[in-house]
Amino acid sequence: MATILVAEDSATQAVQIRMLLETAGHVVDVATNGRAAIGSLSRDLPDVIVTDLNMPEMDGLQLVEHVRSHHSEVPVVLMTADGSEEAAVQALQKGAASYLPKREISQSLVSTVAEILDVIESRRRHAQVMEALVSAESTFRFGNDHRLAGRVIAQLEEQLRTMNYSDATGLLRITMALKEAVTNAIDHGNLELNSDMRDDDATGYSELGTLRAGQDPWKNRHVIITSRVTPEEVRYTIADEGPGFDPSSLPDPTNPENLLRAHGRGLMLIRSFMDEVTHNAAGNLITMIKRREPCNVAADS
Repeated sequence: MATILVAEDSATQAVQIRMLLETAGHVVDVATNGRAAIGSLSRDLPDVIVTDLNMPEMDGLQLVEHVRSHHSEVPVVLMTADGSEEAAVQALQKGAASYLPKREISQSLVSTVAEILDVIESRRRHAQVMEALVSAESTFRFGNDHRLAGRVIAQLEEQLRTMNYSDATGLLRITMALKEAVTNAIDHGNLELNSDMRDDDATGYSELGTLRAGQDPWKNRHVIITSRVTPEEVRYTIADEGPGFDPSSLPDPTNPENLLRAHGRGLMLIRSFMDEVTHNAAGNLITMIKRREPCNVAADS
């Protein structure tokens, strides 16, 4: 169970969102706009904020900026209507942890919030003290196990946290980028699942992935994550053992229209959260670089 603050000026949609989240077991508080949400934050901090983009007095983009500056430990999910893709890109750049097209609320809101809460809980469970660590290199190799992948990612995030690489939201954004890249390596690289199938038949997509994970040749493939952390930057390479693809065939991740595509969304998150992103020519290795940024610990106002 988590506490969720919802900023939504439409009473009808606020009721829908509240019902979805409460049915999932969460405690929900609703604010009618960004200004009211800030007032709620001054009384008690939620685990996650879900906000509409277009609201009176203070919109979702302004709320994202305020939360990043004053409550960086609280992740924000932005809900966007069709035609607001450019604003969604701005929100990701300004500190949002994720976004969700409004037409997908019924299907994806609960799972999006759950994914963020999983990252937060993994961070809490893996809290360790490594204050003396200045730089580190590590390599992880594992099969097509999403649960083990999550534990590896949590370990990599904990390493950054103890080295004060960024504030809480910054670390969450790096972790979300890692999660997207590793998921792509397992699903699209090793298991050769087509992202178009996920849009058309999510259940069939999942069932096919489970089936292939136990069959040749897919079950024998691995994901290799290499991490190099220095005082200046963190560099990750994520490689799979699949047949690869032509990187030039990827949808343009800088085009806001691709936010509406499952595969485009993952690339947009990765490119928004990391400073440099490149693929090798074979299409089975991605390199992601994030330069160190100061922790942003601001006093509440």
